[in-house]
Amino acid sequence: MRRLWSIGTAAILAIPLAITAPAVSAAAPPDISLTNVKAHLTQLQSIATANGGNRAHGRPGYLASANYVKNLLDGAGFTTTLQSFSYNGATGYNVIADWPGGDPNDILMVGAHLDSVTAGPGINDNGSGSAAILETALEVSRQSLAPSKHLRFAWWGAEELGLRGSQYYVNNLPSTERSKIKGYLNFDMVGSPNPGYFIYDGDNSDGVGSGPGPAGSAQLEATLAAYFASIGVPTRGTDFDGRSDYGPFIAVGIPAGGTFTGAEGIKSSTQASLWGGTAGAAFDSCYHRSCDTTSNVNDTALNRNADAIAYAVWTIATATPPVTVHSDTFETATGWTVNPAGTDTATLGQWERGVPQATTSSGAKQLGTTVSGTNDLVTGRLAGAAAGDYDIDGGTTTVQSPPITLPSGGPLKLGFSWYLAHGSNSSSADYLRVKVVGSTTTQVFQQLGAAANRNGAWAAAEADISSYAGQTIRILVEAADASTASLVEAGIDDVKITR
Repeated sequence: MRRLWSIGTAAILAIPLAITAPAVSAAAPPDISLTNVKAHLTQLQSIATANGGNRAHGRPGYLASANYVKNLLDGAGFTTTLQSFSYNGATGYNVIADWPGGDPNDILMVGAHLDSVTAGPGINDNGSGSAAILETALEVSRQSLAPSKHLRFAWWGAEELGLRGSQYYVNNLPSTERSKIKGYLNFDMVGSPNPGYFIYDGDNSDGVGSGPGPAGSAQLEATLAAYFASIGVPTRGTDFDGRSDYGPFIAVGIPAGGTFTGAEGIKSSTQASLWGGTAGAAFDSCYHRSCDTTSNVNDTALNRNADAIAYAVWTIATATPPVTVHSDTFETATGWTVNPAGTDTATLGQWERGVPQATTSSGAKQLGTTVSGTNDLVTGRLAGAAAGDYDIDGGTTTVQSPPITLPSGGPLKLGFSWYLAHGSNSSSADYLRVKVVGSTTTQVFQQLGAAANRNGAWAAAEADISSYAGQTIRILVEAADASTASLVEAGIDDVKITR
């Protein structure tokens, strides 16, 4: 793992609404053998010891590590590729392993970087993640797993030099192949000796840092959080800050997630109260040092994270794919009605379907990009001469879907992409809300404004609407500028109901 990182402090379970993992699994997740994971770490240590004390890019210890991983996967029935690339005058390698079967257009990818720094063998950073996903892949083979998704594992080279291996892989994928990867799980340092339990904050529920990941990242976050909750281990969010190999994936819009137990950062007293360990000490005092050996691993953290990896792989990859009941990408007019009750008070920035124009004021406010296609639902799609020319002014604006007839039986999920942006002159009186209107009306989503600048960024949300099964419903979207002289913009895209 490279330097320059930050950790959010809010509980990762504080998600604006219930985002759930796939509900139906064809196989129970296994208990990954800690003994086997540690045996892989011993092998990586031996490789480093025999090759100048490290497994760094361009050094013989790295290629020996890659061959160790590849040989085990070849014997387990994976289709493997040793993908070569060049950096700093040396040849690097990614190990890519595909498990036969599953939908080739719906790929779940799991990765970890295999290289160390030149200073040491890199057993926690990142032998721990590499060994944990390796043993998970081998367990896939032992159980002859038949996932509904296609499974692909990857061990990246030259991460320590700037994510070079994963960047090469993503850059050289044709766009059609990129679009097939529906999720990427990254595991970088999962056995730190003074561990924390961090999950990449897919929906930016901690409210700080780099913002949410691409739509779908929140579901990966929720799946991993569900595992730790099931064993009574509290988790916290860590930002997508570009520090590890998820970076190239989220840069091209691929949802990402993963876990992390901490690097050179200092564990606070609050974190020590939460997880134990030593306050005021680094999560890994041997980070990027020669002492990052097999003695530099916390067995409990390594075991929990290995099991979390297997839980995520089994839960996501073997889930029964949902059936789409209704979808609307707003590329054509389908009958949404502005101000359906005749009670709107906004004088500008009313909802409309169209091609949005970007505006900025202390950062992005109205987004000029959509989640798919060229149209979305947006509050005043024009930009104007100033950012506030077409934002919401004067109160509330609403828009309502045409009637949607739901099938009987469930579960039924409503999903959509959204953003709410505002200036520092906003308050909690401003909002974006989504309601379901049937025999009763239920508010299923709310994002309030605040007296702080909030830039526009697409995020994904999902709500359980199974109670409306068999009914004809409408979806009602509301946005309001109810503060004094505040800049407020909102957008909705890719509304979908699945069963």
